[in-house]
Amino acid sequence: MQHEMREGPLLDAKGGLCEAGFARREVKRYDRAAIKAPWHRIKEWDYYCITTDTHALALTLADNAYMGLLSASWLDFEKKQDWTHSLTPFLTRGRLALPESADRGDVAASFKGFSLAFTHDPEGRRLLVDFPGFAGGKGLKGEVLLRDVPEERMVIATPFPENKKAFYYNQKINCMAAEGEIVVGGARHSFDPSRHFGLLDWGRGVWTYDNTWYWGSASGLVSGAPFGFNIGYGFGDTSAASENMLFWKGRAHKLSRVDWHMPKGTYDGAPWRFSSDDGRFEMDFEPLMDRAAHVDLKILRSVQHQVFGRFTGKAVLDGGEVLEVKGLTGFAEEVQNRW
Repeated sequence: MQHEMREGPLLDAKGGLCEAGFARREVKRYDRAAIKAPWHRIKEWDYYCITTDTHALALTLADNAYMGLLSASWLDFEKKQDWTHSLTPFLTRGRLALPESADRGDVAASFKGFSLAFTHDPEGRRLLVDFPGFAGGKGLKGEVLLRDVPEERMVIATPFPENKKAFYYNQKINCMAAEGEIVVGGARHSFDPSRHFGLLDWGRGVWTYDNTWYWGSASGLVSGAPFGFNIGYGFGDTSAASENMLFWKGRAHKLSRVDWHMPKGTYDGAPWRFSSDDGRFEMDFEPLMDRAAHVDLKILRSVQHQVFGRFTGKAVLDGGEVLEVKGLTGFAEEVQNRW
């Protein structure tokens, strides 16, 4: 079943989801004040990732109630190197004021010399980062404009059956043309909007304590036009809809179930494979590198394996058109959180 949601408020008077399912645009209104769960269970984040054939930049601003997060990652696929630096201000409790819409509102934060800002202007979405202490003093600074925001995207509202006040409201916007420059350790790296693309992962919700998720995404050019996809599963009750979706020339094409065939005993040492129940998404994934992170504070624990690589295979649009995908750069990840 793939239930498409109608317009309206996200939460009812008791703090539960009014409706579970998917959409192709922001049809549900998120209101933090309508949440009825304890304050420490609220999780909100904006995550941007821009990929090229040789590099990737990821920037995160999050407010997880008992702590915030400012994070930046820079990956060099050719040198097999990655740097991630994260700072966690304590007891933010919503003070970062992340927007209640993925289409409006700005957010900015500075902490211990690390400054991040995500803003909207008539040209698109503007990302600004300045962190002199990044990668042991190499420094990371720059500005990226994400423009040509597609008309359609992946939107999903997922309940948690064990807690009626828990939910996840998520939007993934793929295929935004990236333009700008990032300076890492004095080296300048430019993004070309004719062939480089960015992604927004916009998440708002009330999470249960122990979860594992699987998420894959890519954006690029296929036959000279913007193409991307979002695939994922692993938590909550997804009987109303999955988050699996194709994007082609600004339009979203809904998929049902996608199965992940991951290698045993390694994340980046062997190919992965993905297949769908209807044959509309069949991909081989050749890993380039694993951006791994492991934080264990006993009560709080996070184990992350975000594997970047190349996707090759076929995708079938709603109308039956078959797209041949060859060497599309993206990622697939496994994340385990106790938070």
